[in-house]
Amino acid sequence: MKYNNKQIISTLKVLLMMVLMIMGTQTHAQLSSDFYAESCPSLFPAVRRVMQRAVAKERRMAASLLRLFFHDCFVNGCDGSILLDDTSSFKGEKTAGPNNNSVRGFEVIDKIKSRVEKLCPGVVSCADIVAISARDSVLLSGGPRWSVKLGRRDSKNAGFSAANSGVIPSPFSTLKNLINRFRAQGLSARDMVALSGAHTIGQANCLTFRNRIYNESNINLSFALSRRKNCPATSGSGDNKKAPLDIGSPTRFDHSYYNQLLDKKGLLTSDQVLFNGGGTDSLVVTYSRSLNTFYRDFVRAMIKMGDIKPLTGSHGQIRRNCRRPN
Repeated sequence: MKYNNKQIISTLKVLLMMVLMIMGTQTHAQLSSDFYAESCPSLFPAVRRVMQRAVAKERRMAASLLRLFFHDCFVNGCDGSILLDDTSSFKGEKTAGPNNNSVRGFEVIDKIKSRVEKLCPGVVSCADIVAISARDSVLLSGGPRWSVKLGRRDSKNAGFSAANSGVIPSPFSTLKNLINRFRAQGLSARDMVALSGAHTIGQANCLTFRNRIYNESNINLSFALSRRKNCPATSGSGDNKKAPLDIGSPTRFDHSYYNQLLDKKGLLTSDQVLFNGGGTDSLVVTYSRSLNTFYRDFVRAMIKMGDIKPLTGSHGQIRRNCRRPN
């Protein structure tokens, strides 16, 4: 049977599409909750023990490690690159604008990695440790449990420029900006609103909410006045003084964050824009009324976020020390 050029080209296009589809699904298919079931069966208990001690020592650490996962995944995927210190060949992400003097918890990751390396040398990636610690942070704060997909490998380089490029939404973001930034990562507006619920635990620096409490109008006046007591109006004065993101239950992973938004008590501009006459208002109301719906959507969104461009197979490496490439 003879084929003309058009038929050959058409056949090749179909084959190419099939190959690309297979390649696109292989990455996620290689991530699974039982990835280390045989190679490191004591992984989860080992991580949990270190996490329990860290959170018992400082409740805020749970929020910090949850945020660490978010900031890692939004810059070139969930590859543990945020953990890398500066080297002679690249600048790490720790001093990039969204992370500098803000992202923390690196010492806890170091402790977990050290413990895991003693049990299963050269097996578990730092990227996966960050993912597990984020899940345990939620669980130890009274939130939901879920199976973490694993099998990521670690990057050999950091993305300082990428971290500074605006891919991580700022606390001053508009709703449109938030939606666009999350959409660029394959996450929907619903995912964004659910993941914002992570602000039910943790604290923020005065620098990030000063403009809101002094200049914005969509804010509860008594709430603004109470925040001003510990956050001076003058820039450079008290920039690092902290306030809880959720005044109702600042260390418990629940849905009071959304009730706070209904009362115009969102601490950050990027919090209150979720309920300010825009397209996400109804979701905020839904989550404020149903803890189970919030938990369900949050878990789904966390799993989706963990799927952002992981390194698998022969890509990347399993770092022996999370702070530097092998």
